[in-house]
Amino acid sequence: MTTWAGRTAAEIAAAVREKRVTPREVVAEHLARIELLDARVGAFRHLRAAAALTEADEVAARTDLAELPLAGVPLAVKDNLSVRGESTRNGSAATPDTPADQDHVTVARLRAAGAVVVGLTNVPELCVFGTTDGVHGIARNPWDTSRTAGGSSGGSAAAVAAGMVPIAIGNDGMGSLRIPAANCGVLGLKPGHGTVPADIGHGDWFGMSENGPLATTTEDARLMFSVLAATDVVRVEESVIRTVALSVRSPLVGVTISRPYAAAAREAAELLAGAGHRVRRADPPYPVWLGTTALAHWTAGTAVDAEGLDRRRLTRRTRVHAAVGRRFVGSVRGGARREQLRERLEPFFAEHDVLLTPALARRGPAAADWHARGWLRNVLANTNYSPLTPPWNLTGWPAMTVPFGTLPSGVPCAVQLVGRPGSEAGLLELAGQLEELRPWRRTAPLG
Repeated sequence: MTTWAGRTAAEIAAAVREKRVTPREVVAEHLARIELLDARVGAFRHLRAAAALTEADEVAARTDLAELPLAGVPLAVKDNLSVRGESTRNGSAATPDTPADQDHVTVARLRAAGAVVVGLTNVPELCVFGTTDGVHGIARNPWDTSRTAGGSSGGSAAAVAAGMVPIAIGNDGMGSLRIPAANCGVLGLKPGHGTVPADIGHGDWFGMSENGPLATTTEDARLMFSVLAATDVVRVEESVIRTVALSVRSPLVGVTISRPYAAAAREAAELLAGAGHRVRRADPPYPVWLGTTALAHWTAGTAVDAEGLDRRRLTRRTRVHAAVGRRFVGSVRGGARREQLRERLEPFFAEHDVLLTPALARRGPAAADWHARGWLRNVLANTNYSPLTPPWNLTGWPAMTVPFGTLPSGVPCAVQLVGRPGSEAGLLELAGQLEELRPWRRTAPLG
């Protein structure tokens, strides 16, 4: 008997199109795996078991089944994107438990391509922090359940890493997709601004938040990105030689990069150089004001998203975060600092096609009730382990996390690739080369 849980989206879709397996069989097997494992992982806020099986049958009955790129593929959706008939809680007790009357545009595109939504994944309240925990539970790293899955797309990344689904959709406002991808050993692509429809919260955190794929292979990430962006991103058979800048410097003053993550970036650079790319050590000219600018945008985005919610039902760290951000909303909305940052970094990317960095500064914090801890403690924990992701939300340029090697504890390590606007296909191509040169284990050994 063929086992479909743990297979790639591309493999599943091909088998469904060729009628070697039905969508119901595929979805049922993944639902069984979720039921078996999720009590240990905490990836899902809500499981759509009966609805998913019904929708799997609807996919099987489609007259265009043979053309669907994601035919019968189980999909997890982050709980800040609407799914028709389900409530969108955004990780909070303060949000209404009201079913959505339509799918978010990205969910609609994935469903139109044949994907079946099996559930909504856990997020931290209002998707603010780099640990996923709150009133709906704690999302844990499937490779080490004593550690956080990361945030805010922690549930989505954990679901993919545990083999509960082959692909998931998340989004990224300060690293919210790349951080959990790095923790959980999966690929996470934050597209450049305007490439994939956003419509996240109230104003997409001033245009910084982007929806993107989480997957275990470059092929699946490319396939899902093609659907999300409504464009055909094909793999280039003949590799393009690129100029790659290696930087292991933290963008934020006072934050250091641990040895394992720095070593992973250096090893990835060596492999790319061996593959013929022009690789050199070069640090982007990060401004000293980057940290305060990132904090202002991070908190201001939360202030806007918290408007209209009952503050008494928000956790204390969220209330404080929003209160800090309210003083910055006006200045942040103007976008002057973001434009200054782009102007400062554009000459660097005129010289280099891609920037290669560590994905994180150190391993993710312990899996715990961080939402019950103080605001400053949360901010410091987030900043100290993830200083490398925020700059690329501020610029609006594409960036992705790629699994690479392991930490001393045995859990996955990762690197980050950053490119110019419109370079998503090139980043996926480089990620594919790293996958071929240094393959990673796709699924955590949870049993």
